[in-house]
Amino acid sequence: MPAWPERKHGKMSDNESVPTSTFRTILTAPEESLVQRFFRYKDSSTSMGSRLGEIAKAEGLRNEQLICAVGFNHHARLITEIMPLLGYATFEELAKERNNVFTTDIYRRLPLDDVLAIYTAVKEDPANLQVMQYLLKERLEHVEQRIEETVNSMIIDRYKSEMRTVYNEGIAGMDFAEARLNRTDSGFRALLNEVGIIVDAKIIPAGDIFFRNTILPEEKRRLMARGLIPRDLIEARLNDENTPADERPILSEFLRPKR
Repeated sequence: MPAWPERKHGKMSDNESVPTSTFRTILTAPEESLVQRFFRYKDSSTSMGSRLGEIAKAEGLRNEQLICAVGFNHHARLITEIMPLLGYATFEELAKERNNVFTTDIYRRLPLDDVLAIYTAVKEDPANLQVMQYLLKERLEHVEQRIEETVNSMIIDRYKSEMRTVYNEGIAGMDFAEARLNRTDSGFRALLNEVGIIVDAKIIPAGDIFFRNTILPEEKRRLMARGLIPRDLIEARLNDENTPADERPILSEFLRPKR
């Protein structure tokens, strides 16, 4: 039976910061390395229900980190022999728990650095990328709900970092961006400056976004302030009789001669 190394500081708290190197190593490990890593624990007499916790402790991770590191490693679904070592009958059983952790944990048991590492890893694997695009909507709903409940500045900052990565790493595509731009409850989009992120990621052109009625005047002001909207487009928008009244003052401001 392998020795289970004890953590120097005892049980890990929800808010304790842990090194992410082990998480990233497991997340990106090739098939052979995964097998070797977990076969060290094959002679454990620990019951199935306790194996995950024992291995996570030995690896210096939280249970949720180990679940996601293995679950999002694109080789893991092919290595059926390591699943019982982790306390799961099948990969599908682990994946179900992985999905629940990823969509519901808000930077507590799964820190931001680990979330960003997951996005970087899954973009290289079509199967995992498809799964992530399915999970992403539910995860963001939970994050936004938590922000509404707490107005916690730390969560807001982490949310901004996460969303930049979602777009810049190509996790979010055209359909995702369109759905976000078409939302009328656009407070979170404005909070993130998501329109600017979408434009910078070259998903949808600034000129296309500028003419949409679902985009807030303040969001359009930011595009104009960056010089992304030509003067003739601003004039065309102002002259359009369907342009909302609350948008017109901002358009007029940018058309005034500068002193």
